[in-house]
Amino acid sequence: MAVPHGPASVGVARRRLRRDLGDREIPEPVIDDAVLILSELLSNACRYARPLGPLRALGRGARAEVVDQLLVGVPSGAHSATGGRERDEHGSGTDGGVLVRWQLHADGVLTLEVTDGGATTRPLPAGPSLTSRGGRGLNIVDQLASDWGVRDAPGEVTVWAALPARARHARRTGGDARSA
Repeated sequence: MAVPHGPASVGVARRRLRRDLGDREIPEPVIDDAVLILSELLSNACRYARPLGPLRALGRGARAEVVDQLLVGVPSGAHSATGGRERDEHGSGTDGGVLVRWQLHADGVLTLEVTDGGATTRPLPAGPSLTSRGGRGLNIVDQLASDWGVRDAPGEVTVWAALPARARHARRTGGDARSA
């Protein structure tokens, strides 16, 4: 799905992922982990990276906005459903976006991907102090996912994570006090 580059998109993507995985009868603990991973990846994309430019899924010159929790494409030159061009918290237009994808593979592995326009730095786990207000997102992804990484392409960066979708994570079962 294509979403506008901004914090409101995180909630929209989370709800859609939760609904889709629930419809596929994925266990609730896996859904919770997947939603948290997607939240971290998409929040990082919206906070640190550039948007992809005009949302590819909507065509060149189009923009997107969230109306009643649905992504709506607005062709170039059209008026928005909210009476004017949408703005993010910095006053910028939402002409660019972020692509969010998830796929359940035949082997039971769920992959989550967020593609943005890249940033000045490469996505890496941080070592925040105990009093830091942020910087823990990719460490959380690293703990919840069985694997994750970064893929570069011209004009875009994709951060992906994989996790087993048909059973609880191995670290959460068998002898782990949290699973009791």
